[in-house]
Amino acid sequence: MTSLNWVRESVIFALLYTCMDPELSEQDDEKKYTSVCVGREDDIRKLERMTAVVHDREVVIFYHKGEYHAMDIRCYHSGGPLHLGEIEDFNGHSCIVCPWHKYKITLATGEGLYQSINPKDPSARPKWCSKGVKQRIHTVTVDNGNIYVTLSKEPFKCDSDFYATGEFKVIQSSS
Repeated sequence: MTSLNWVRESVIFALLYTCMDPELSEQDDEKKYTSVCVGREDDIRKLERMTAVVHDREVVIFYHKGEYHAMDIRCYHSGGPLHLGEIEDFNGHSCIVCPWHKYKITLATGEGLYQSINPKDPSARPKWCSKGVKQRIHTVTVDNGNIYVTLSKEPFKCDSDFYATGEFKVIQSSS
């Protein structure tokens, strides 16, 4: 880890404790969907991204083009560290690009994007298409200078859920 990354991670760790309410950190089901303060608005704007644990789920929060976005920290494809990826625009969508395999995920919806080509028409230009929602997106709110994340209540199963819960966490903790 470079010294800049170490400093960034240390600042993020410190931010987590500046506004956390200990009661909101409990792991019981009734509080699973309560908002958790993850940092100060000014600090996140400077860093443009930060990581946090919200009710035992690792998330990354991005500040991009004046908006906040939160999603599961690990890429749906192979568990790559999205907080280390670059944000780029594709076909009018701001996306995080996974640093491991360059998968593109929209910040706003969690859709996986890909470029399709028509092999029957080699002169046709490739076009951007959606694979559907692959990455779980969470709600970000701002209140009195604090940034809060509320976990998604969407009932559908996302591919990124594997890396945020259950089996992967058991595998990860045993290594």
